[in-house]
Amino acid sequence: MNYIETHAHIYSTKFDSDRDQVIQDIRNAGIERVYMPNVDVATIEAMLACEERYPGLCIPMMGLHPCDVKDDYPEQLAIMEDWLNKRPFAAIGEIGLDLYWDKTFFEQQKEALRIQINWAKERELPIVLHCRDSIDETIAIVQDAYDGKLKGVFHCFTGTLDQARQITEMGFLLGIGGVVTFKNGGLDRILPEISLDHLVLETDAPYLAPVPNRGKRNSPAYLPIIAEKIGDLLHLSKEEVALKTKQNALNLFREIGS
Repeated sequence: MNYIETHAHIYSTKFDSDRDQVIQDIRNAGIERVYMPNVDVATIEAMLACEERYPGLCIPMMGLHPCDVKDDYPEQLAIMEDWLNKRPFAAIGEIGLDLYWDKTFFEQQKEALRIQINWAKERELPIVLHCRDSIDETIAIVQDAYDGKLKGVFHCFTGTLDQARQITEMGFLLGIGGVVTFKNGGLDRILPEISLDHLVLETDAPYLAPVPNRGKRNSPAYLPIIAEKIGDLLHLSKEEVALKTKQNALNLFREIGS
């Protein structure tokens, strides 16, 4: 059984002490690919080093995370756009809005998001969206930019059924991770109303580990736990979840080779 991990920061310093072992665990768990969202300019080197060290497994994206949007965001975006012009990336991400941590630069977050959506449209790339405490605001910006071709995934979806339907009606996917295993995560009420056609699997490692590992460092190797829980909610086998979400991911991301 092969899974695709659509969102993991495997280049994080939290894996520096044992990354090779983590990668072996990932392979042993049947994870075929790990798509890596970029965060800011400072993470690009480490991300690309993972791609080089684990070719065909670790696949990079390019984008500026909303929590890293500060006064210097135009300079960061200029460097990222230069990278996009030099080599291929699987997606524009991790981009979006965040009203959980700090609202100081919210207007700048919105402008950075619009700019990066335009990059995606120009290059026919998908977008990977962070929308913590800002799903409605993120949906509004995506709807405004939507042209029938724009596609992507709302990472770490924890919203309402109405929000899920607004997202899937545009053809966007919902990234489902460890929260689905949390007792009060709320996804147990939402996912039974959503077709597997609209879902992809993710862990957001090293964050948000699923039960029974909640509170510990997360790993893409835990993806089968998430798949099994989704299968329980949708009355499907883990194998069916793995196969369909793999197809969804492959249809979404640009193929950039090994």
